[in-house]
Amino acid sequence: MIDALSARPRFPAAPLGVGLVGAGGIARSAHLPAYRAWGVPVVAVASRRRADAAALAADFGIDTVHDSVAELLADPRVEIVDLATGPTGRVDLIEAAVAAGTHVLAQKPLISHESELPRLLRVLDEARERGIRVAVNQNARWAPAWRLATLLIRDGRIGEVVGVTHLHDKPLPPLAGTPFDDVPHMLLNDYLVHWVDITRCWLEGGRVDAVAASDHRVPRQPADARNPWGADIRIETSTGAGASIRIVGSARTRGGGCPFWIHGTEGTLRGSILLGSDRLQLDGPEGTEDFALEGQWFTDGFAGAMGELQTAIAERREPENSAEHVLASVRTTFAAVRSAELGGVPVHPEDLELTRALQGRNGAA
Repeated sequence: MIDALSARPRFPAAPLGVGLVGAGGIARSAHLPAYRAWGVPVVAVASRRRADAAALAADFGIDTVHDSVAELLADPRVEIVDLATGPTGRVDLIEAAVAAGTHVLAQKPLISHESELPRLLRVLDEARERGIRVAVNQNARWAPAWRLATLLIRDGRIGEVVGVTHLHDKPLPPLAGTPFDDVPHMLLNDYLVHWVDITRCWLEGGRVDAVAASDHRVPRQPADARNPWGADIRIETSTGAGASIRIVGSARTRGGGCPFWIHGTEGTLRGSILLGSDRLQLDGPEGTEDFALEGQWFTDGFAGAMGELQTAIAERREPENSAEHVLASVRTTFAAVRSAELGGVPVHPEDLELTRALQGRNGAA
């Protein structure tokens, strides 16, 4: 039976020891609160500034602060390294972890430029040969409404997916004056990665054939906000199914959230996430069913991503959020950015350097 409980994070009976790299805001506000709530043993932490790592360790009762990533990876208690850092230097960190024989959970976006892919693929090949799991913290896959929708789609409850629609009906997080505003096409290249990734999961079985995207400044957007606050993405697949993701700007609303619709050949899923709007409804041939949901994206989604990696290691299988699986989402994101740079012209992912590298690796034509 698929219900709210089946959508909750899962962990093995004896969770593996985690070493945390990075002591920034996301580690403090999401990673560590999630692990504390779900009983994940965080045994050590390291960061660029030891003082930051020490402060974090003191606040969360972590016994050991290491002076370097190399020192943390040499700690025999660290069985999984959680890379809670930005994308710069991420492939370096994954490579170091694999060389040390340590499983990896890496923050998203997995890579920030196509040029990083060939090296990442070599690292992933080595990891596979050595039985090391490399997963990506696509934590939104375990946002309760999105996770339950995924399980219902897999169970065939709405038949074959025909279309996916997302609307961002909430304020944007602070962007102006932050490092995020320095990322070109930030909404497409970073913020919407979660929406692109979950959409691709729901469209699984079809190949992404074309991506059309644009971003634009909106009325009264502050002059010091470098990145546009409006964005649209349209995805077309080989099955004929499609998807639309839209941010109208920093919405001003007392309520709000992020509603979504998943239309299938035998029914429709309607729901929402964030700002207390979480809900999911199945409208099918037997009537309408509203699902009770448990938990929140922040922080249960972070527990879900770590739990899936830990469970996969225990069960000797690849995690759902493996780096290999997430690469298809990376490809879709890069196609969206390329389309925006071309003024919204549809981009075929097979034209990207990233896709050619993947095809060469897999022996595809």
